Amino acid sequence: MAKMTLEELRKLRSSQKSEMERRDVEGKEIHIIVGMGTCGIAAGAKMALDSFLDTIKSNNLTDVVVKQTGCMGLCYSEPTVEVKVPGMPDIIYGNVDAAVAKEIVEKHIMHKKMVENHIQDKPAGDIIK
Repeated sequence: MAKMTLEELRKLRSSQKSEMERRDVEGKEIHIIVGMGTCGIAAGAKMALDSFLDTIKSNNLTDVVVKQTGCMGLCYSEPTVEVKVPGMPDIIYGNVDAAVAKEIVEKHIMHKKMVENHIQDKPAGDIIK
């Protein structure tokens, strides 16, 4: 294994620091939770996760955190993603590929409009005032 120079280590630290800041939940109100159980990963959840991170970064959205969780119990519609936005019902989307992940960020997160054809569940949607 080749040795890294001090400058290479600093660049690596800098790039990893920004990646870690995107996963920090403090002060962020919008949560995207990607199901990364075995069924989700097999169905392409990693590509959806990467698409969420890329789209959030390219749009400079700083109040959004992307988290991972295990299986959500909706294996028939993997990859599944839960989106929590203040003032909107929590939504679980299914069959989320990279293109749908980008659409969720652009419509649901940025314009407060749900991506209707991928909604699997609206937990507690009946008690939202």
